[in-house]
Amino acid sequence: MTTEEKSKVSSEPIPIPVTARTSEVFRFNAKWVAYLHATSAYAAFLVALIVGSTLHYHKIVQNSSYGYPDEWFPSVSATIGDRYPERSIFQILIAVTAGPRFLLLIFNFIRLYKPNTFLPYIAIISGILRTFTCGGFVYITSTDDHDWHDIFMISYIILTIPWNVAITLLSDKKSIQRSGRFYTSISFFGTLIPLIYWFIQHKVHVRAGAYSIYAYFEWALIILDVAFDTWSIVDFKDIDIVFEGNGISLNSTVPTPKVSEKQTPLTANDEFTTFEFIINSINSFIFWSVITSLILCVWYFPLWHMGISGYEAAVFALFIPIIILIIPFLRNLLAKIPFVTRTLTVLFGIGAYKIEDPEQKLLAITAGTSFGVISLVVELGALSTQPKKFLSFITTFIIGLTATSTAKYLNYSNNPIWAIMHQENGGFNEVGIVIGLLGSLLTPRLNANTFAKLPIQGGSFLLAAIGVGGYMFTIHSYLSDTSTLALWTWEGFPIIGPTPITAGLINIGSIIIGILLSLSGSPIIESSLYNIFLGGGSATILYFFKGWLGYLGASVYTIYIASISPLIWKSTIGYNSGLLFFIGFFYYVVLALASVWIVAYAFVPGGFLLRERTDIILASSFISILVGVFNYNVRFNSKGRNTSPLNFKSCTLVKQSLVVLSILLAITGYGFNVRYNNPYQKPYNEASKSFTAGIWCVHFGLDNDMWSSEIRMRNLIKEAQVDIIGLLETDTQRLIGGNRDFTQTIAEDLGMYVDYGPGPNKHTWGAALLSKFPIINSTHHLLPSPVGELAPAIHATLDIYGELIDVVVFHSGQEEDVEDRRLQSLGVQEIMANSTRPLVLLSYLVTEPLQGNYNTYVSEKSRMYDIDNTDWDRWCEYILFRQLKKVAYARISRSTITDTELQIAKFKLLTDQEKLEDDQPFLYGNNYIDENTIDENLRMPQLFRGDGVRGHRYHVFDEPRYFAQDKSQVHSEGEQEEQEVEEGQVEEDYEQ
Repeated sequence: MTTEEKSKVSSEPIPIPVTARTSEVFRFNAKWVAYLHATSAYAAFLVALIVGSTLHYHKIVQNSSYGYPDEWFPSVSATIGDRYPERSIFQILIAVTAGPRFLLLIFNFIRLYKPNTFLPYIAIISGILRTFTCGGFVYITSTDDHDWHDIFMISYIILTIPWNVAITLLSDKKSIQRSGRFYTSISFFGTLIPLIYWFIQHKVHVRAGAYSIYAYFEWALIILDVAFDTWSIVDFKDIDIVFEGNGISLNSTVPTPKVSEKQTPLTANDEFTTFEFIINSINSFIFWSVITSLILCVWYFPLWHMGISGYEAAVFALFIPIIILIIPFLRNLLAKIPFVTRTLTVLFGIGAYKIEDPEQKLLAITAGTSFGVISLVVELGALSTQPKKFLSFITTFIIGLTATSTAKYLNYSNNPIWAIMHQENGGFNEVGIVIGLLGSLLTPRLNANTFAKLPIQGGSFLLAAIGVGGYMFTIHSYLSDTSTLALWTWEGFPIIGPTPITAGLINIGSIIIGILLSLSGSPIIESSLYNIFLGGGSATILYFFKGWLGYLGASVYTIYIASISPLIWKSTIGYNSGLLFFIGFFYYVVLALASVWIVAYAFVPGGFLLRERTDIILASSFISILVGVFNYNVRFNSKGRNTSPLNFKSCTLVKQSLVVLSILLAITGYGFNVRYNNPYQKPYNEASKSFTAGIWCVHFGLDNDMWSSEIRMRNLIKEAQVDIIGLLETDTQRLIGGNRDFTQTIAEDLGMYVDYGPGPNKHTWGAALLSKFPIINSTHHLLPSPVGELAPAIHATLDIYGELIDVVVFHSGQEEDVEDRRLQSLGVQEIMANSTRPLVLLSYLVTEPLQGNYNTYVSEKSRMYDIDNTDWDRWCEYILFRQLKKVAYARISRSTITDTELQIAKFKLLTDQEKLEDDQPFLYGNNYIDENTIDENLRMPQLFRGDGVRGHRYHVFDEPRYFAQDKSQVHSEGEQEEQEVEEGQVEEDYEQ
């Protein structure tokens, strides 16, 4: 058959008979299904809006903050779910839409079906799930159950992504419906941006009229959502539904897709230079610095809102921008000018540190992340047909991550070019911008023609995407800091495993071994034995064992993760890069959110489903990687043949990698030498044989203005001369915390021993103990929490001036979980009662003085005394003690470091005579101590008297303050107090 004849045949319609024809009873075109779907859906919303506005206008425009005339337009939720009869009318009409809806799904599957692709199945599955989630938020209104209403609503929007993408890509190329669906979809997702902005204006800034403007965009989403499905009218013109005497049949005339006879071969000459290798490594370093800062900065907002804030939508920057890459013109254009998106990544992502306002800073980082992801996907797609350059590029991708980990090791686990850093807290942002611009502006120009697809034999587009998503999550969560996996295995003192200092060299060394193994070309990496048993076995050891054995599992798992990197990226070759990475990064975000849910379950909808399930997250990410490796083997290494376009050894690449990795290892070795030899410092009041203990809830090391706060914390702890301090809310060694550990800066700068407390795999918000005195032994506890958040505790024994003293650091559960807090108080009481030594409790108890659980902590069984039971203005932080002599107690205002003050107490050890008089009240009671009667070296630092320094001062205890001029009104921690102070008046003692 000639080519002309083939073309003629291919253009002929294909009949799709279902049954043999008999007498025709009735026939109608399937386009009327789409018409009926659009009409009933629009009518449901429009009629509800008209009825609601007519009968209850002022009520449905009312929200929690404002009513008419400040608000004038009702939201969709208020219109369809709050009032009778509009609610019932809407639900009846939307129920009528169900029939046409399911028919629309079926006919779309039939009309748009294409062989050898998962897209039709993605469309039908997401479409069905989307329909049921629509029913969920329609029939469970926010008034009925706010959480489930939101869960169904968010799920519906998320499912809209695969539905829209799949249906658009399945539409006939260059057809009006494909263009219409594309622009409708872009408009839909574009509307989400102002929608989120105005919701924040309403919810966070409580701005009058914001909710009405938000409602405009909410209604626009409804119009666009239904309009997307209405384009099916054009498709369905090809389908007739015929009712016949013996059944129903479909008649369809769909043109046969023309198959291209040309395949773009691999580019033979694709040598890369050392210059390109270095530039790509720099770009990768910048990419990882920006992407890790995004989720860290997102975390700031739910912290202050104690729940979902709306700013979490910024994570869409990880996958939404990739949608534009399905447009060939834009994809090819960006390939020709890769320096543009790389430069914008630097300017927005790294340059965001110049922005003071947290919201605007997050917006800039979000933009930077978007451009960074676009750059990555464009370059991967353009290089996928150039084997040597592709392998070089994916090698530099993980080298860039290793470089960020090395930089963090040198900077005590903070990336010095993050937007939460600046000169005052140890940042090197300007250096980062210069290096980043150097890399971006010199980014090699790509050949847009290489985007042409390669032959795809076997394998699965979806499996490749899942592999990419799982791998991105894994390297981000576990390899972006040298100390993360070390703290998974940390069990306290005496030390039986690695510390963040000793783990640094091992971790970087493990990544280097893995990278070199990946370049060796060894077939063992592709084997099931290697992937299932070595990878899965090491992950199992990491999860179940502690100390050096657990860290051995962590190191082997690190080697494994680094070594299979090429297989994951190779498995993506030949597919539509925009769509594949869209789904892959979407899955990456799903895993990232799931990793938050395991510890934030008390603050998020449906949190109980993943409560304390690190095992599920670790297993899911590992299985996802196996899926990616399996897809590679099916495509390139099945039936004993090896057809991978990237199976070759490059001596040049190995040499380049060795040079760069050796430099990184040498830098890490230098950091290890400096940090390991850092000496411990003496207590502040060694001459008086006294010690100062403190408790402070530090809010995850982010201050009120979104700057990393450990330097400010260190300064206050040093100036307050605190020898022993319990820090709470310290678990930042997880993806949302930036995989950092701010106790390293404080402990090493002040020469203190540190117990990091329960690790990031223990599902707590964290508790840490820092001490100038040696920690002889420590035990970690997780107190009973049947309902709410886990309550961590550290029970440590310190050598204080030759005597063993116990210190307990404890963070109680939240206020809402009454039974949890009662059980936890009994647990801590038991710990204190079982100790036979003098003891100090540094705690966050969530109770009022002298009431409720307070009387469990301060009780005959615990034998503990309150540092000052007349201090009524404490709700959370308490210092309790026994068998020690109280010298002084004070509270120091926090300035803007955190949301909680620093409490400190000074103690002396009991003399032999005082031990015999242990029951005398003056040793423990709330007796007044005249400061003039004690030695100067036992007094609290004078620095915080009066107005104090940098917003830190003694407060609450009627502390007199002096001013150079006349009397003044003083503002104190949310309340105003006015004190009349005569010049020359002698200051009274501030301890009680």
